[in-house]
Amino acid sequence: MSAMTTRLTQELTYDAPLADVAAMLADPAFREEVCRQTGVVRHDVTIEGAGAGMHVTVDQAQRADGIPPVAKRFVGDEINYVQVEQWSSLDRAQVTVAIPGKPGEMAGTIALVESGGTTTETVTMDVKVGIPLVGGKIEALVADMLRAALEIENLTGRDFLAR
Repeated sequence: MSAMTTRLTQELTYDAPLADVAAMLADPAFREEVCRQTGVVRHDVTIEGAGAGMHVTVDQAQRADGIPPVAKRFVGDEINYVQVEQWSSLDRAQVTVAIPGKPGEMAGTIALVESGGTTTETVTMDVKVGIPLVGGKIEALVADMLRAALEIENLTGRDFLAR
């Protein structure tokens, strides 16, 4: 079986200094608001530490509405996924997203770069689903869901920072 991988790269821009964006990402209230805005049915946010060494876990479940029947057979009515971020500095993290009990994994990085008072958060993720024949389709679907969630996170973050 040949393992394919789908790469997702998404840039989120904020009209705020890096320190403010990093503080927002370390704020459980922001993470919970993102969960609500993305319409998850359940969520649990845990943030330990801050800056270098910060550890973020977002455990969430969303309805599998509107996903193709081929994927629904594997995931059921809900998709539970656990996002874990390990920050090595204020501006860099390793991120993994696991779907407990399902054949799939996502891993990548988050990088923050400030330029002229604007901070760009670049999320790069490799999505791998080890299911013969349909894995590639499901990877594309998962990548689209991640992209949509990141777009909502970006809008939520801009609003959050403007308060």
